[in-house]
Amino acid sequence: MRNAEQIWTLVESHKDAFIELSDTVWGMPELAYDEHRSVAEHKKALEAHGFRITENVAGIPTAITGEAGEEGPVIAILGEYDALPGLSQEAGVAEHRPIPGAGHGHGCGHNLLGSAAMLAATAVKDYLAANGLKGRVRYYGCPAEEGGAAKAFMVRAGAFKDVDIAISWHPAPFAAVNEANSLANTRIDFTFTGRSSHAAAAPHLGRSALDAVELMNVGVNYMREHMPSDARVHYAYLDAGGIAPNVVQGKATVRYLIRATDLPGMQALALRVRKIADGAALMTETTVTTKVVSAVSNLLGNSPLERAMQNNLDRLGPPPFDDADRAFAAEIQKTLSDEDIASAFKRMGVPVRRGVPLADEIIPLEAKGAPMVGSTDVGDVSWVVPTVQARGATYAIGTPGHSWQLTAQGKSPLAHKGMLHVAKAMAGVAVDALRDPKLIEAAQADLAARTAINPYVCPLPEDLVPPIHMGRN
Repeated sequence: MRNAEQIWTLVESHKDAFIELSDTVWGMPELAYDEHRSVAEHKKALEAHGFRITENVAGIPTAITGEAGEEGPVIAILGEYDALPGLSQEAGVAEHRPIPGAGHGHGCGHNLLGSAAMLAATAVKDYLAANGLKGRVRYYGCPAEEGGAAKAFMVRAGAFKDVDIAISWHPAPFAAVNEANSLANTRIDFTFTGRSSHAAAAPHLGRSALDAVELMNVGVNYMREHMPSDARVHYAYLDAGGIAPNVVQGKATVRYLIRATDLPGMQALALRVRKIADGAALMTETTVTTKVVSAVSNLLGNSPLERAMQNNLDRLGPPPFDDADRAFAAEIQKTLSDEDIASAFKRMGVPVRRGVPLADEIIPLEAKGAPMVGSTDVGDVSWVVPTVQARGATYAIGTPGHSWQLTAQGKSPLAHKGMLHVAKAMAGVAVDALRDPKLIEAAQADLAARTAINPYVCPLPEDLVPPIHMGRN
């Protein structure tokens, strides 16, 4: 317990600096691969705390690492700082008030994610120095988790090849070990090219690329009845062919996001979508070209690290929210539906409780809720390094992910308390691993067993480079 108390004290000693970092990044929301100001703030913090810095990791201008310590095992702590489009929101108010400007917002809490991860790494750095231990802690500043697959590119480039274990977290309504369920996915752009013509005078001379996109969408919608129920397919128009209805659209592009529970399932589903696109092109006498934008693997769990994370959370107890935090969270809940609130409990596998605005317990490891149906590029890290993630209680129970309500809570005192709480849990796992080589050995044996039959195969095409301009599409 003495080690735990020491590392928790070290986390507390740096809290003001990292709360400030989180709030600063909240105020400069940047999309995938365009996080230049955010990574500059992270670099400044790494320099201030004496880390050895590597920039342009994997050829990505907004990826950075900071390392401290000498020799011994390498403990990676993963952070993020990308935002989302369309989720601009004034902080600290329980009503929708978008901030004038670009319209981006931290509706997934990545401002907190990166700051807490670096806070944990800084505390571990100090712990190594204070106790004369061999070992290295390495903070990974990772961009473009929201659709850019930056960690997959970083894995492919060998950025994790010497790492012994990896630790991360994600903002959530509850404090828990993150269950390792996620969907492998790929993003593919389908560009149809036809022939423009005057839509009234010579429609017969045109070949509509927009018709092709719409027929593709219809075909995919019919496919939904005949694909696995836990797979997901989504799409968005990138280019609908212009704004003139009196012109037959000669070019149009649609982006598809294809998800399945594992890589083979995802690849099979993507092949079916490609065939539908070919059919749409055939029907409209257009041509179609495809471009893979990104791809990520499903998450692999790691039982020894998950038990270590649970032990740290249990020792900490729930975050120390106060009456003011609960009052603000209750105001946020008034903007949500009963279904929103009930589903949050169900996803964690615990009984629904009314009138509970904030987490007041640590979710047991054995609780099994509805599986996650999202995706994360942490999945690729988990295939090559033993990886564990925590959930940090940083927002009102029932708050939907990717919502203005989540953005509104991103600078609140309750978010700061949850951020400090999860930083202590992550730092505690790191110290456990540094103090007990058998934990690292067990974690690595667990990963080897999980990948023995199906070893890691990077889902990215070999010739695909990081889409560093995708945030400006």
